[in-house]
Amino acid sequence: MSLNLYRRHRQGCEGGHAADSRSGEFNERKKGWKRCACVIFVSGTLDRKFARKAAGTADWAEAHRVAETYSKAASWTGQPQPVVATPPPLEPTRITIEDAVSLYLANREASVAHPTYRKYKTFTKQVVAFADSLGYVMLDQFRPADIDVFYTKSKLGPRSKAKMLDRLRGFFRFAVHRDWIPKSPVSPDLKPPAGSTKAANKLPFTDEQVDDILKACNQFEDRPWANRFGSGIWTGEDMRDFIWILLYTGLRVSDVVLFDMERLRGSEVFLRAKKNGGDVFTYIPDWLRDRLLARAKRYGRKPFLISNARHLDSVIETWREQLYRVFEMADVGEERATPHRFRHTFARILLQRGVPVADVADLLGDDEKTVREHYARWVPERQARLTKILQDAFGDKPKLTAVQGRRVSG
Repeated sequence: MSLNLYRRHRQGCEGGHAADSRSGEFNERKKGWKRCACVIFVSGTLDRKFARKAAGTADWAEAHRVAETYSKAASWTGQPQPVVATPPPLEPTRITIEDAVSLYLANREASVAHPTYRKYKTFTKQVVAFADSLGYVMLDQFRPADIDVFYTKSKLGPRSKAKMLDRLRGFFRFAVHRDWIPKSPVSPDLKPPAGSTKAANKLPFTDEQVDDILKACNQFEDRPWANRFGSGIWTGEDMRDFIWILLYTGLRVSDVVLFDMERLRGSEVFLRAKKNGGDVFTYIPDWLRDRLLARAKRYGRKPFLISNARHLDSVIETWREQLYRVFEMADVGEERATPHRFRHTFARILLQRGVPVADVADLLGDDEKTVREHYARWVPERQARLTKILQDAFGDKPKLTAVQGRRVSG
C-alpha cells in the first residue's frame, strides 16, 4: 500500500511558507524553493486504518525509510500484525456519513491542490446537508433514488452539474473500494446534462471596460484594516495594484493574494516551471514593478496578504469582495463581471496582438487545444482562414437583386 508524504509548515517556518500549508518532495525540487526544517508527515491507509503521522524528520530520504517501515509491516505500529484466523463478519462494517466524508477529504487533501480541495469540501457539505434532510446517519442508507433526487434537483449550470456527477461517482467509488458499502448508489444511467461538454465561454473585458474599472478605483471608499502584518487603510490604489497584477500576469486571484516578491526578477514575474523543463516568466512595466517594490516595503514579502481575516480562504474572499465593489461602480456591460475575467483579458490582448497560441498557452499554464477552444474568436489566423474560405466559396457568385418580390440573378 503506497503512502503519501508531505511537509506540513509550522508557524514561523524558516522558508517563509504559510503556516499549515503543505508541500511535496517534487515542489521542493523547483528552482528558488526556500528550504525549511518543518516536519514531514506520512498519511494513508494500513490495515484498513487511515492515519496521518509525523515521520519525525525533515529529511525526505529518512521520511521515505519511515514510510517503507510502515508499508512493509502493513501497520502503523511498524510491526507486522499476527495472522489470526477469524470467522467472516456476519455483515459488512458500517460507517457513518460523517466519518466517510472526513476520511474522503483527508485523502483528497493529500493529493490535490488547495483550490480543488475547497471544491471537494463544498461538495461534501452538500452531501451531508442532503443526508440530514433525509434523516440518514449511515453511509449505506443512500439508495439510487436518493442520489437521483440530489443530482437532478441541483440548480447548477451544465458544466458544474457534470463536475458534481464526477464527484458523486468518485466519493462512492472511494467508499466501495474500502468495503464500506457493497456497491455505489450512483446509477450508471445517470448522465451529465446536455451542453456540459461545450467549451466554457471565456469572455474577457474590453479595453474600454478595463479603463472604466480602473477609473472606478477613484470612487473606492477607504476602509481600515489591521492584522499581524500591521494596519492601514484599504484604498483605491490597493485595488489598482491588484487589478494591474491580474491583468499583466494572467494569474488567478488566489495566486496574486499569495504573490511572493521572490517571483519578481527585475521587470519579469516568474509564473511557473514547465513540465518539460524551463521556467515561464511574464513581463511587467517598470512603473508597476516600482509599485510592487513600494508595497513590499509596507507589507512585506507577500504584499497582497492583507486584511483582518486570519484564514487564507477568508483573505482571498475579502479581496474578491473589494473587487466586486469596484465592478459595481464601473460600466462592465451586461455579462457578470468576475475577477477571473482579467485572466481572460490577458489572453485576449496577447492573441489580438498576434502572439502564437503555443506561447499564450505557456503563459496561462494551459495546452494549445484548451486555448483554441476557449479563445478561438481572438486568434487572428483562425478568422483569416475562415474569411478566405468564404471568399473562395462566394467570390465568383453573381449578385442577387430583388425583382418584383422575387430574387433573380443579376
